[in-house]
Amino acid sequence: MKKYVYFFGEGQVEGSGEMRNLLGGKGANLAEMLSIGLPVPAGFTLTTEVCNEFYANDRRYPEGLVAQVEAALAGVEKLMGKKFGDPEQPLLVSVRSGARASMPGMMEVLNLGLNDQTVQGIIAQSGDPRFAYDSYRRFIQMYANVVLDMNGDILENILENMKQQRGVALDTELNAADLKELVTLFKVKVQEELGQTFPEDPEEQLWGAIGAVFGSWMNPRAITYRKLNHIPAEWGTAVSVQTMVFGNMGDDCGATGVAFTRDPSTGENYFYGEYLVNAQGEDVVAGIRTPQPINKISQEDQTLPSLEEVMPECYAQLVKIRETLEQHYRDMQDIEFTIEKGKLYMLQTRTGKRTAHSAIRIAVEMVKEGLISDKEAILRVAPDQLEQLLHPSLDPKAAKEVIAKGLPASPGAASGKVVFCADEAEEANRLKQKVILVRVETSPEDIHGMNAAQGILTARGGMTSHAAVVARGMGKCCVAGCGELKIDYEKQQMTTKSGVVVKRGDLITLDGSAGQVILGDVPKVQPEVCGDFAELMGWVDKIRRLRVRTNADTPYDSKVARGFGAEGIGLCRTEHMFFEGNRIQAVREMILADDLQGRIKALDKIMPMQKSDFIGIFREMRGLPVTIRLLDPPLHEFLPQNDDDVSALAAVAGIRFSEVKEHVEALHEFNPMLGHRGCRLGITYPEVYDMQVRAIMEAACELVKNEGFEIVPEIMIPLVSHVNELKILRANAVKVAEEVCQRYAVKVDYLIGTMIELPRAALMADKVAQQADFFSFGTNDLTQTTYGLSRDDAGHFLPDYIERGVFVRDPFVYLDQAGVGQLVRMGTEKGRQTRPNLKVGICGEHGGEPTSVIFCDRLGLDYVSCSPYRVPIARLAAAHAVLLKD
Repeated sequence: MKKYVYFFGEGQVEGSGEMRNLLGGKGANLAEMLSIGLPVPAGFTLTTEVCNEFYANDRRYPEGLVAQVEAALAGVEKLMGKKFGDPEQPLLVSVRSGARASMPGMMEVLNLGLNDQTVQGIIAQSGDPRFAYDSYRRFIQMYANVVLDMNGDILENILENMKQQRGVALDTELNAADLKELVTLFKVKVQEELGQTFPEDPEEQLWGAIGAVFGSWMNPRAITYRKLNHIPAEWGTAVSVQTMVFGNMGDDCGATGVAFTRDPSTGENYFYGEYLVNAQGEDVVAGIRTPQPINKISQEDQTLPSLEEVMPECYAQLVKIRETLEQHYRDMQDIEFTIEKGKLYMLQTRTGKRTAHSAIRIAVEMVKEGLISDKEAILRVAPDQLEQLLHPSLDPKAAKEVIAKGLPASPGAASGKVVFCADEAEEANRLKQKVILVRVETSPEDIHGMNAAQGILTARGGMTSHAAVVARGMGKCCVAGCGELKIDYEKQQMTTKSGVVVKRGDLITLDGSAGQVILGDVPKVQPEVCGDFAELMGWVDKIRRLRVRTNADTPYDSKVARGFGAEGIGLCRTEHMFFEGNRIQAVREMILADDLQGRIKALDKIMPMQKSDFIGIFREMRGLPVTIRLLDPPLHEFLPQNDDDVSALAAVAGIRFSEVKEHVEALHEFNPMLGHRGCRLGITYPEVYDMQVRAIMEAACELVKNEGFEIVPEIMIPLVSHVNELKILRANAVKVAEEVCQRYAVKVDYLIGTMIELPRAALMADKVAQQADFFSFGTNDLTQTTYGLSRDDAGHFLPDYIERGVFVRDPFVYLDQAGVGQLVRMGTEKGRQTRPNLKVGICGEHGGEPTSVIFCDRLGLDYVSCSPYRVPIARLAAAHAVLLKD
């Protein structure tokens, strides 16, 4: 019979840390901690295979599972000297989910096994009725919410009402009689709301919780998280059932906490964490009470004594465990612990989520400490994480009105309009509106809104709260635990301690690095790469094979990209220059001209402007290749469309309104994406491309002659589908280029190539390569033309495709390796059959997406090109491609 249940306990460990695919991260690490001698309460894990069979068999468990669970439970009972469901020596357990990839906020139930009989056994064991009934009421709250699917606010409101009636602020101030009464009130409410009695049978409770864990794998929040983090549904979740240990047995001997072996925000090498006396695990992350620091080094509020001071022996043991875990796992760990009657227990360890800044610092410092190699350090930093570092921070010189201060839970800066609901944040994002999600505290149900928002602000919660952990994982700016705020969902407003009222729709700024809430939109400054980042990227550049260029249309963008390590320009879109200043008027004159002479007259006005742009770009990219795409969009895009603008153009051009209107209508196309654009314009109006080539070559010749540095312009002809198009336009370009070089008496090497963005060009790449010095795959348009999808319009229905599993991912974000990718492969192979040294790259947005970069490396492309701020991401992904291949 297949083994579905793995036992762990002192002296007997059936699993290991290598079995996370089967036992999930939680189950594998519990077994691993026991195997290295750490104090872990006994328990057992139901494998991820149970989850997959549960869904494959219409939510029925596989044969033999019940017997295996019963045997494992008996083993726990024997080890602990207690019995599950026994009224005198009751064994209580926790039930937690645990997939192979960490998914914050997933399901757990504590204190399972309590009922009206076993609670008396707990009182007899502990001698503390208050502790027993506190555990009982917590169990009912969690079980009703998680297993019975009852709105958690209902029982929470009963608790809040009782505290108000008793005149107390904290749960810990309620006495045993109060808590016993709460148990009764909770059960009555469950009966009222659900029409069923709260289950008293511990066996029923256990299987209800196990079923809820497996059921949670397909709930909306889990599906959302998996989509955001590309976690396959078939991975499934495991279930860990573990003996309960209690941190809520009194102020003198009980505590529970969460800690990181290094600071997850900054990466600083010191023990970082929070704990609560007389509490259970959910109290720390829920923010119901203000957590206390675990040590004096992180103590800011002297009224909140550290664990180091309150329980020095337990703290010293925890420090040793920290060292053991880092040496064993060779990575920063996120741990949960409980202290029961002065004895320390470890409940979890996992690789800690961290900010990009922290990830880089930890990786670099661990290399210096001899824990890992530089290659391992590179793989420790996810390419997408770097985006956190490459966004603006607040301008230190800017004036700002700070209205509240919380905890700096996730660094960075963000501005947006205030919203109080996750759904509204998601809708605003769909409408391209920037918002800040404000919540009393976040929960897993808010994850879609957190992802959509620019930043997150909470009134409750510490540095290890749900909001903080999830925001850091997403790379979102977050200020948590801002207790100065009073948030009123009903009035859709928040009020600060000083009386400032901020309403829904008001603009605020968050400084996640300082924990500040600021009125209005504060100016921001661009990031710089230095220190640990520069050291890591130095290792990256030694490893990677693939070159990384940038898409840049201005000298400024070119300078920014070069600062981020760009090795040239892979796409300079000349049409973007046409819209600047008074240039658009000259462009429109060219379009409206009735004859060649009129077009040349207008082009003569444009040429010096184009040349000036190219000089600026060449200067910034001195010594590096620059690929310049000749005019691509259809001409109608440069003309006004409404009558008022048409009238204004007619007045400036000195022609009748009707003539301009006629031109506009004549240029209208039913499908402009596949219409008169790209090289087709160059065939029809060769003077346009001739002007652009002349501007490129004059700029290069002047810099070579006057400023003495090498320039290798790469002239790219777009939208080629037939080799004859390229043959004609190449001949024209060579003629102009040679004439310019002869006139300047300067030799400038140049290349003429094409953009492969139509399937036919990829299919006929061996022929096209006869006329091309290089290929650049324009994967944005190649995706459109391969799928028959308009990128501008597909956004309305692509989410439905992904939701229904038609597409796994958006093909405009992630290169479709099976379809479009095969055209890139074919085009590259066929092109190099004709021209073995053909230079090949891609210049669509996929050039900065890590999985697409890795694919390009495996195809043997020479470079990828992406937006300036994604250059470091592509560099790191290119290094990952080499290391993962090894």
